[in-house]
Amino acid sequence: MITTFFFYVFAAILLGSAATVVTARNPVHSVLFLILAFFNAAALFLIAGAEFLALVLVFVYVGAVALFFLFVVMMLDVDFAEMRSGFQRYLPVGAALGAVLFIEIITVAWGWKFSLGAAALRASPAPAISNTEALGNVVYTDYIFLFQAAGLVLLVAMIGAIVLTLRDRRTSHHQNIRVQTSRTVAETTELVDVRIGAGVKELGIYRPKEPEPEPEPAHAEDGGHGHGAHAPEKR
Repeated sequence: MITTFFFYVFAAILLGSAATVVTARNPVHSVLFLILAFFNAAALFLIAGAEFLALVLVFVYVGAVALFFLFVVMMLDVDFAEMRSGFQRYLPVGAALGAVLFIEIITVAWGWKFSLGAAALRASPAPAISNTEALGNVVYTDYIFLFQAAGLVLLVAMIGAIVLTLRDRRTSHHQNIRVQTSRTVAETTELVDVRIGAGVKELGIYRPKEPEPEPEPAHAEDGGHGHGAHAPEKR
């Protein structure tokens, strides 16, 4: 009785938060309600006896994916008014895809049938090992090569994403070890005599001295192909 009560409570909160994710005007509120939906889904997994899926849902989706979405939404200056301006234009296509997916879900649910031995399996005594141990035995024995292949695919995808998005911009700052180790104390330290009780209004904002720019390398030869433009020769 208590399990059934909590099932309906978590399911109701899950449905309400999921509906709020797609109806909220503020994207930050959508991500927060998405985290709430993940927690309630994890609670439903615990009620069903799938503790491994519940922990994965909390650790992976809530602890990594959802918080990453939240940080990206809060840090990026995205014009959401411009994004919502094309909502009516893409509404027919979205409604058609949603209708197709809804029909597919109804078809699968209508044709679902429980096995004849399902009731007997539910009444049978629980195995000696937990769900996590049983899942680990299956994944790392019967499907070990598929598991390693999936990890290799994810590794290649991560390396490809880094290579495709890596850009050497002129505005980016690069570390120069030679310049750092050759700096003297006079270049890095500056003694300032500050009166006791002096505030920012009197002293102003203190700005440390800027390091001297590194001289640009000279071209190898006069007739070589350098990066810069050569001065024209006098005739």
